[in-house]
Amino acid sequence: MPTGLTEWSALIGIIAVAFGCAHAQLDLKVFFHRSLPLAVSMVAVVPVLVLALSPPWESGRRRGELFVAGSANDTALRTRIAALSPTVSPDDARRVAYTAYMTGLELAREWHVVWLPGLQNLLVNMGARKGGLCFQWATELLVRLDALKLQTLEFHWAESFANTMGEHNVIVVTASGQPFEQGILLDNWRQSGHLVWTQVAMDPEYHWKENKSEAARRLGRARDVASKQVREHHEQNKGSSN
Repeated sequence: MPTGLTEWSALIGIIAVAFGCAHAQLDLKVFFHRSLPLAVSMVAVVPVLVLALSPPWESGRRRGELFVAGSANDTALRTRIAALSPTVSPDDARRVAYTAYMTGLELAREWHVVWLPGLQNLLVNMGARKGGLCFQWATELLVRLDALKLQTLEFHWAESFANTMGEHNVIVVTASGQPFEQGILLDNWRQSGHLVWTQVAMDPEYHWKENKSEAARRLGRARDVASKQVREHHEQNKGSSN
């Protein structure tokens, strides 16, 4: 049990960072490595603080509605995406639903995701997991959806509580040319890899804003990484053939 102000401050810092979904990892590895023994020694009090600081969707108080996709062929999600506009191709809607669901499933396995999301954040920032912060989920999903090259749907980078330790990021899908506010959000972080979705304006926990420059930056970075990998692979093949 923490007894001094320093111990309480360290513990609260650990838990607060864990349940925030910050835009970057904030170079916290040194902090966590130094604080880990203290956190372990306080394990009896952590569950209480975790409950106190649980994200709002754990409390049952909802102002809107959230849905969790039940499969890669979730009928409700496919239908809702297709209903965004008469111009939306049903096959495009199907491919988005499939990709978003499978992205969560695959990354949850790859990143060894645990429940709750805040605990995964803590493990990532300690260096014990490769990924699982909200912006990592959103980036991976954006890259995969962009690679589909769909003609009737567009994808947007959305952020809430921007530039705070509680920042959250998701991807929003709209019909081509449709306003961001009319779209459907796709969130793999909130339920630890299970795909959560709803209309942007109906999210009971977050108020979303679009960030076009961030979407462009992340897609550009992904393309640069892919190009570099292609060049390196080409160079390796040339070297092995000589």
